[in-house]
Formats: sequence, structure tokens, C-alpha cells
Amino acid sequence: MRQVRDDIYSVGAIDWDLDLFDRLIPLPDGTSYNSYLIKGSEKIALLDTVDPRKTDTLVNNLVAAGVDRIDYVIAHHAEQDHSGSLPDILLLYPDAKVVTNEKCKSMLIDLLGIEDEKFITVEDREVLELGDKTLEFIYTPWVHWPETMCSYMKEEKVLFTCDFFGSHLATSDLFLQNERDIYEPAKRYFAEIMMPFRNVIRKNLVKLEELDIEVIAPSHGPVYDNPQFIVDCYKDWAGDEVKNEVLLGYISMHGSTEKMAEYLTDALIERGVGVKVFELGDVDIGKIAIALVDAATIILASPTVLVGAHPMVASVAVLANALRPKAKFATFVGSYGWGSKMVEQLGGLLGNFKGEIIAPVMVKGQASDEDFVRLDELADSIFASHKTAGLV
Repeated sequence: MRQVRDDIYSVGAIDWDLDLFDRLIPLPDGTSYNSYLIKGSEKIALLDTVDPRKTDTLVNNLVAAGVDRIDYVIAHHAEQDHSGSLPDILLLYPDAKVVTNEKCKSMLIDLLGIEDEKFITVEDREVLELGDKTLEFIYTPWVHWPETMCSYMKEEKVLFTCDFFGSHLATSDLFLQNERDIYEPAKRYFAEIMMPFRNVIRKNLVKLEELDIEVIAPSHGPVYDNPQFIVDCYKDWAGDEVKNEVLLGYISMHGSTEKMAEYLTDALIERGVGVKVFELGDVDIGKIAIALVDAATIILASPTVLVGAHPMVASVAVLANALRPKAKFATFVGSYGWGSKMVEQLGGLLGNFKGEIIAPVMVKGQASDEDFVRLDELADSIFASHKTAGLV
């Protein structure tokens, strides 16, 4: 148990070893499941629980803290990395009530089988009294599920945000010590989880502006005692501004696509366009997601496999389509032996993309001198598009 503020304690668990979140997201730095205990003068509240694999850690922390009763368990979000040990907590503290919104209640019943009578539902901006401390509930839907909410304690000026402002980072530090250390983990977290909902996130950021916040306590990663840093990051990442950057993801079976990708990379750099290049054979999708936050242009380069794109390239198109980045332009580069419908396929996989598709460059066999001229022309087109967009 570690103290966040007066009578507020962190009682969650650090997961040093987990390397894949939801069997999908790489975790190069581990993660944490932050649960917070508030000891009011009259009532005791536990804010979120932990992943079920770490239930023993949470229980041991509560026992070590001498907690013989819990009046309320606040459920900000129904996903199991925050709610998974809730059934065990309710067995250990049978008089506790689960405080959440109606939508989250429904999800917790479906996911965990918690009985209806265990719940107290609250509305947006409703207040829960703990004696000398109060919690105000603030609906923040789609960060990143529809039922998510935050809690604000005005007495200590602490905002409990669950996944909002989180980061997958296992650290022994309760509070963030160095903003440089958190920037990439927090940006990765935003990119992988929050980016599809950035338009709604902007609205939720506005809702928080009226609060006097000195501490942001998320459910993953360290606590922020300089909250403006992460709030400013979110305003940047969730905004509409892109940078003079290209994300170029490629894979090559016999070298022709690789040569084209390398040539195009050099051509863009010569024109003053930043490029982030990913060979997709063995890539951390989190790195791609991070690059998608700022990229103005997405380029996918692939050989043809049975008239379509290589599956690894197609999977990146699916990822980009799901994450809905703010990129303004996209294009495709590729090679084929006898025929290809790659451009049509990749364009279809990017159905959520609302920007401009710049004319692709498709090459039969190895690229010729004329084909390299076409790549130069593509680099010119990308540079001109970035210039028109005011990026250079």
C-alpha cells in the first residue's frame, strides 16, 4: 500500500512479466493494474480492482492495510483487467456495493455474473459522500468503451481516470519521475486503445477543464502529479494536426518491393519529408500505431500474393482502418508477376480512411529505370500534398 494523498492509497498490482495484452498488444515495458483505496471518515471505497491473475496481490494489499470492511467498490469500466477480481472482493467484503453507471452495471452482470442487488447506479455528475471526502462521477464515454467514467475528489483535487491517460508501464515509482520516460508508453497506449475515439476524447477533455486537478490517477502506469503534461499530450494526439511524416510499411518476397521501398524512402528524405519505415515481417504493431498518430501519409508496399497483397501488409491496412488515424493521404507501391488486384484490395481494407489516395505505383517484375522515375514522381506528389496541407 502506497499513499497517493491523505487517506488515498494505491493497492493495485504491478505486472512486470506480461508481454502481450489481450493476446494482441505487445507490452515491451509490462503494465500495472491500479486500484485505489479511499478511507473516508464514514465510508471506505475501493476504486476499481485488478486483473484476475493478480487478485491475490490486491487482497494481500488490502489485508496489509488493515481493511476490515469496504462500503463501495467504484467500477469505472467493465473490462476484466479492472473488474476481473471484483467477484472475489465481493466475497471477501460481502456488504460492499458496486457503484457504477447503468451501462457498466449491465456489462458487469454479463461479463462476471454479479447479482443485480449488489449495485448502486449513479448519473453523470452525481456525488457519493464518504464523510469528509466526496466523489463526483463524470461520464467519459468511449475512452475506450461506451460505459467508461471518471471520479473526481475535490477535497484532494484528484481525478481517477481508469483507462483515460493510462500507460502500459511497469515501474516501482508510484508517481511519474521523468516525463521523457512516459512519453512513448503513453503515446503507444493512446495509439492502440484511444485513437479510434479521438473525436469523442476531445469532448471529454473539455468536460475536465472545469475541474481543479492536481493529480491524475489512471488505472495503468504511474500517477501524474503534474497532470497538465499528459492532458497536453492528449490534446495534441487527439487533435486534427498531422506532421510532415510518412509511415512506410513494406514486405518483400524476392527483393523487388524492398528496392522500391528503399528508393522511395530516399526520395522522400531528399525532399525534406520525414519517413518512418517498417519491415513488416516481424514488427511490433505498437510501433506502427505510434507512427500513425502523427503521420500525414500512409504508404503500404507489397509484392502480389495470389493477386492480392501480402497478408502482413493487408493486416497493417486492417490495423490502420481500425485505429482511424488522422492521416490525410495514402498510397500503395507494389510488384507483381502476371496480374494484381492489390490496389483495389488494400483500398477496400482502408474503408474508414477519408483522406486522398495518391496514385499508386505498381511494377511488373523488377523495377526498371522508368519505374524509378515513377517513384520520384510519387515522392513529388507526396511532397506537394504535404506542402498544400501546410506541413512544409
